[in-house]
Amino acid sequence: MKRLSVLMGFIALLWLPFAAQAQDNTWLQIEAQPNLNTALDRAHAYAAIFPDVQGYRLGTGWFGIGLGPMTKAAAGARLLDLRRQNLIPADSYLTDGTSYRDPFWPVAGAAAVQPVAPAVAPAAPVVVATPKPAAPAPDPEETPKQARASEAALPLADKQALQDALKWSGFYSGTTDGNIGPATRISMAAWQTAKALEPTGILTSRQRETLLGKYRADRAEFGFETVTEAASGIEITLPMALIGFDRYEPPLVHYAPKANSGLKVLLISEPGGKASLSGLYDVLQSLEIVPRDGERALADDNFTIHGSNATIETLAFAKTDGNNVKGYLLSWNLTDADRMTRILPAVQASFRSLGDKVLDPGLVPLAAAAKRGLLAGLEMRKPKFSRSGFFVDGAGTVLTTLQAVTGCGHITLERRIDATVSFTDPGSGVAVLTPAKPLAPKAIAAFAAGSVPPGAKVSVAGYSYEDRLPAPVLTLGTIEDSTGLNGEAGLTRLAITTLPGDVGGPVIGDNGAVLGMLLPPATTGRQLPEGVAFAASASALTMLLTGHGLTLAASTATSQATPDAMTAAARGMTVLVSCWE
Repeated sequence: MKRLSVLMGFIALLWLPFAAQAQDNTWLQIEAQPNLNTALDRAHAYAAIFPDVQGYRLGTGWFGIGLGPMTKAAAGARLLDLRRQNLIPADSYLTDGTSYRDPFWPVAGAAAVQPVAPAVAPAAPVVVATPKPAAPAPDPEETPKQARASEAALPLADKQALQDALKWSGFYSGTTDGNIGPATRISMAAWQTAKALEPTGILTSRQRETLLGKYRADRAEFGFETVTEAASGIEITLPMALIGFDRYEPPLVHYAPKANSGLKVLLISEPGGKASLSGLYDVLQSLEIVPRDGERALADDNFTIHGSNATIETLAFAKTDGNNVKGYLLSWNLTDADRMTRILPAVQASFRSLGDKVLDPGLVPLAAAAKRGLLAGLEMRKPKFSRSGFFVDGAGTVLTTLQAVTGCGHITLERRIDATVSFTDPGSGVAVLTPAKPLAPKAIAAFAAGSVPPGAKVSVAGYSYEDRLPAPVLTLGTIEDSTGLNGEAGLTRLAITTLPGDVGGPVIGDNGAVLGMLLPPATTGRQLPEGVAFAASASALTMLLTGHGLTLAASTATSQATPDAMTAAARGMTVLVSCWE
């Protein structure tokens, strides 16, 4: 059976057999078909991808397909997520299910379809004999011929307004030129299909008024204005009824919420190319306004960050434009997800760069945090605490102290790389971390093969001041003994003064070999003298790590390393390990 060339609206997020009894439920409407057999075919295909496909006869006589049911907030969040992944038609929308009548999917008595990867072809549709519903009737006030004639008589500005309204609704992506050509006809047919109308591609007077009325109502409700931000070199359409200009704070232009709208908008404008784009990508993810959970995508010339948590959702986009980086960030309350499905398309479609102009870093005095490469005026996300660790193989496996991973909701390396605990050894007080994706360390630990005599000079590489400095610090000391105070094997006693952030860092000999890992101060109930510290020895660490299947590098150095070589190796292998709530 012939399928319609244009699929209807967004996948309904929620299903409930008795919609009238569950008015708080919301669906994500994705498609409508004029006859049952085609609708069954489409529902079966969607069920191969989504587990919650539902189908209902609509009040118009068509058959609607959707996902759900769920809460309105969850439905809005899902709509945005599936739209970003291009898994649902662009005209999908949220509905409360009041137009749903008799259910037709899932088919009663049929085996449930098991969701599979989208690439797997769906099974053949289940065909159920049923009377074919009547096709939707054309507008009784105008025939297609009359509609075309009334359309032709419209002034150019009105034709452009129609294209703007179609673009606003997500059906048209062409030029707003007032030329009603094939692309505009296709978008009109798509809009008609979404509204369960006959898809003639010619809007009647009544349909044009409905389309324009929705467009004008949205613009009036949100106060959309085309903002030409000359200082930053950005043009963008913003909902000025919900936000107002707040301040310049390079590289950002801040727009604050109005009337408790909860919406925040930041325009991004700074000089620089690919390196600046990558740096901005990292910095934005350290902000409290950008939840850590969500989709991230960094390409050569642009990035997109989408984060959400229990209260807010944030979308950030930036791209290189010549030797500049420009973009935007929007953050809103999760309860406003439905409203944002009407706002985001306008913002995203309208964003453009205006020449080489960028926000002047000297426009306002920069705070010290901004000079360190952070974004002033925004709260940075802070870990509970940070400790040190070091790379032990070429894949980026990190050895650290057990203290660094105890009581953590999640763990990061170098502030931005997620890591998981592979294993711990409470007896020796160490933990091994695996990064979420393989890394390419600048240097890895080369463990010393034998013992080092007392009096030998050593350095501890660590983030002494936790996450307050961008690189590790080297602290100098000496070896006091190759055992613990009570003769414990596997420990090395050091004469060195360290800070809590150094714990977990490598203890390095003057030839560059790793002699051990700095441990936290002993909790024996006795107060030891200042400058006494302990490290897990290289031999104990080697035995433990190789016993868990890791392949380690052994030091082959026979002479003292130069200070520059020591510093480069220490900083290349040492890692900031952060513990988060």
